[in-house]
Amino acid sequence: MKQLFLCSYFAGVKDLFQNYAKQKGLSGHVLFIPTAGNAEEYTGYIDEAKEVFADLGFELDVFDLAQSDRETAQAKIFQTKLLYISGGNTFYLLQELKKKQLLGLIKEQIADGMVYVGESAGAIIASSDILYNQIMDDKTAADQLTDYSALAETDFYVVPHVGEEPFVESAQTTLDTYQDQLHLLPLTNSQAVIVEENEVHVREEAK
Repeated sequence: MKQLFLCSYFAGVKDLFQNYAKQKGLSGHVLFIPTAGNAEEYTGYIDEAKEVFADLGFELDVFDLAQSDRETAQAKIFQTKLLYISGGNTFYLLQELKKKQLLGLIKEQIADGMVYVGESAGAIIASSDILYNQIMDDKTAADQLTDYSALAETDFYVVPHVGEEPFVESAQTTLDTYQDQLHLLPLTNSQAVIVEENEVHVREEAK
């Protein structure tokens, strides 16, 4: 059964994820992929996400796709029951996933019961195509990427960081540009969308 937990800012939905993990009986090991952050100057959100998992008692296997060969990357994905993919540059992330031929494998593992947790870029690649995110992210960070098709695990397209600095303008422009073309799902930094097979629920962190 498809099980997705998608958000803008993982540290901003810590309690939501804690409740989700309890409901799912999640514990132990998480495969933590910070690769999208390689193309960004600021990566504090990645350290914060690590802290959240550690605080909740998870054992982190931090694994950068860009530093790995294809066989090792595929083996890691195949063996994990809980996959987290961080925020950063969505185009760079997709490029590295395609280089290692991981999209099909991730889809297979999701279908087989693996829980997928995506933050910002990690949430955006759950959609069928990431080109709509070109306003928020720099496409030139992925100079080898020519095909923007992604996981296609959702029929909606997450727009992260709505109303949140420093993304207020770029997020709103994305909404204005694509709202008549795509089923956009805007998320603030305190919201998450939980997908259970064909059910979609947006949740908000309690203040």
